[in-house]
Amino acid sequence: MIVINMKNQTLTNKISARTSSAAKLIIALAVATSLSTSLAHAQTSAVIESKNTENSIDDAWDFANLYDNEQGDYFKLSGRLQLDSAWVDSDQGDYNDTSWRRFRFGFKGKTGEFTYALEADINLNNSLDEAYNRLTDANIAWSLDKNTQLKFLKQSTGFTLDGKTSSKKLLTPQRNNLTNNLWFTSEYFTGVSVKSKLADDWSYKTGIFSSDGSDEISISDASYFAMFSTAKKLAKNNLWDKGEVSFDYVYNDTHEDGNTRNFSQVISTSSKFKQNDWGFQSDISWGKGDLGQSDLFGVVVMPTYQQSEKIQWVARYTYLSSSEDNGVRLGRYDSRVVDEHGQSSVDGERGDKYQEVYAGVNWFVNDHKLKFQAGLQYAKMDDNANDGGAYDGWNFTVAIRSYW
Repeated sequence: MIVINMKNQTLTNKISARTSSAAKLIIALAVATSLSTSLAHAQTSAVIESKNTENSIDDAWDFANLYDNEQGDYFKLSGRLQLDSAWVDSDQGDYNDTSWRRFRFGFKGKTGEFTYALEADINLNNSLDEAYNRLTDANIAWSLDKNTQLKFLKQSTGFTLDGKTSSKKLLTPQRNNLTNNLWFTSEYFTGVSVKSKLADDWSYKTGIFSSDGSDEISISDASYFAMFSTAKKLAKNNLWDKGEVSFDYVYNDTHEDGNTRNFSQVISTSSKFKQNDWGFQSDISWGKGDLGQSDLFGVVVMPTYQQSEKIQWVARYTYLSSSEDNGVRLGRYDSRVVDEHGQSSVDGERGDKYQEVYAGVNWFVNDHKLKFQAGLQYAKMDDNANDGGAYDGWNFTVAIRSYW
């Protein structure tokens, strides 16, 4: 009888803890929403009373402008600072953490027909002597004419909707899980690229890169991948004020180096539309698996609503499916739960079908240069192989994003 009572008490405690965690998530979201709306109202009132405060916030970013002249040459500091606080409550376990997401610092400049950039990625979660991670941007670009630019050395290689969106301007704290699965998350590779604007609002970018993931500039001990992207801006009509569709193709000479995903080809078509205060973004992508990775297909739809100059609401649905077992990875903080609870093997972190629903709010203090983000996500992973990849959980994230 004592044993039964102890078991009942344990079960009651677990249910109570899970209920308490869920309640905390709901309360946190409500508080974040209330604070965002209140802050937006306060900011709007301040702007009506005086423009001086807003101007002073904008002027604070002038510290980065070290030099410029009438010919358009300049020399500026560059960088970004990002902080995350995440709470995950899932059937597989819980995870709570507050950490520096990114800190990068460097400079960029322009002299005549040439622009250049050098930026370092620094991990503020480590001690000072271990803080340096790698170089990100380390390149020189040559403007062949007013519409065409040739870029050399280490640079961002973006494809898919969120993969070609800088972390400085993402509308959610983390990139969607379609991008997380298909895109090469090392992001910065040594190579050469060319981008150009064409007639009738067409543009393209293409390049070839070493898959060497060295911390600095390097093309040794690796293979290569090639990328081609094209985009078309659409004329205004009754359905949208602004519209753009784009297409990305990547050929990857897969190599056991861990710096690119194991897909020999990736195809992605994405779109962005805006009508008054409403926006809509989408991505449909497919990857041909290699080196043990199965083929993968995914869809993302992301509607937005601009409540005011300072407040934006964002929703997102993500669907991923692999042709074979263990072809889909979990997102950033969901995978941390799996890692912390002893399922850190490759198959233990993967399933074959993934769905996610996200709802969040952005408060723009100084546009994307300083913003606060809060979002609640529900994610579910099916694991047909039944080898530890199943997942079902909630994730609430609060983030601060700044760049200069």
